[in-house]
Amino acid sequence: MTMISIGQLIGLRAEQNPNRPSITHGDRTITRREFELRTNKLARAYEDLSVSEGDFVTIALPNGIEFYEAAIAAWKLGATPQPISAKLPLNEQQAIIDLAEPSLVVGVEPGTHGERICIPAGFEPESSIDEGPLPDKTARFWKAPTSGGSTGRPKLIVAEQPGCFEPNQPTLRMIVDGVQLVPGPLYHNAPFSFSTSGLFFGNHIVVMSRFDAMESLRLIDKHRVDWVCMVPTMMHRIWRLPPEERDCHNLSSLQIVLHLAAPCPVWLKEAWIDWLGPDRIHELYAGTEAQGATWITGEEWLGHKGSVGKPFPGTQMKIVDEVGNSVPVGTIGEVFMRPDAGPGTTYHYVGAEPKSIEDGWESIGDMGSMDEGGYLYLADRQTDMILSG
Repeated sequence: MTMISIGQLIGLRAEQNPNRPSITHGDRTITRREFELRTNKLARAYEDLSVSEGDFVTIALPNGIEFYEAAIAAWKLGATPQPISAKLPLNEQQAIIDLAEPSLVVGVEPGTHGERICIPAGFEPESSIDEGPLPDKTARFWKAPTSGGSTGRPKLIVAEQPGCFEPNQPTLRMIVDGVQLVPGPLYHNAPFSFSTSGLFFGNHIVVMSRFDAMESLRLIDKHRVDWVCMVPTMMHRIWRLPPEERDCHNLSSLQIVLHLAAPCPVWLKEAWIDWLGPDRIHELYAGTEAQGATWITGEEWLGHKGSVGKPFPGTQMKIVDEVGNSVPVGTIGEVFMRPDAGPGTTYHYVGAEPKSIEDGWESIGDMGSMDEGGYLYLADRQTDMILSG
């Protein structure tokens, strides 16, 4: 298996098929070749603004081509993209920036954060900057999304994986040279991670400014999308469309509908399985920390309704009581997990400490149970939360 840097991956795709669409947003499409040249130039502009290998680059941009250009430019310098919502109140933005200490903040007016270097949305490099290939660099940490849902305080979840991938081994049942629809906000971990990975594997990324039920179906039809990730709220809004509207688009290209991030009501999942077929409906359970994950296909789910699946290879999971003892099959307790490679091999926090027990077992706060076959069923969060967005 040959791993190559993200910068090399983008260059490889441009070399293989320079005129193939790379990203579409609204009425604009950028080809692989255009994307390669623009991100080369942008990376050099960032370098002139003091971005160096090993730095964080905070990206406060809305969904669009510019967001992806900023992330790729950072990776090409060996820096780590650190996405945040472009709509964050200034004090919340400042709290994250204080943690990340980025060398550059993209999407923010200069002077917003004192002496820290900021560039506004719509920034364009000088036309004289070279657009040729850059020296190959690999980011030590490939991403650093934020989270505060469990504590109310911001933290960075820094992936331990470096910024390099195997070009012909796509993950999560994607295909090489596929087409992916991105209906979710790019400052969230899943849309960010999955769509940028899609770029690395040559996918044409069709990114929406914001989710719209009817528009998502139209885009799947128009661009022959084969892979999409949704949350149950999106699935519910699509299902609430009048049947004549929901069924007027050709969705035959769609191979994978992956849902995650919140519990999916049994009735809604059954409705989607009846509509599109069980082979196309899949579910992933994991935290941004990636200490563990489960996956379940639609076919499996029909035999284990309500389950989020069995642990991925390389993942260990157990259910424990209040004092840390494993509970019997079918008994609800707190879900703990750890990677086979050991604690700290998938992520580290900036601004928080993991909730752990002995031997490196960690929890992200979910309650659940396991059946005799090792299928996980989630019950609730340990602390009350309102899921929004």
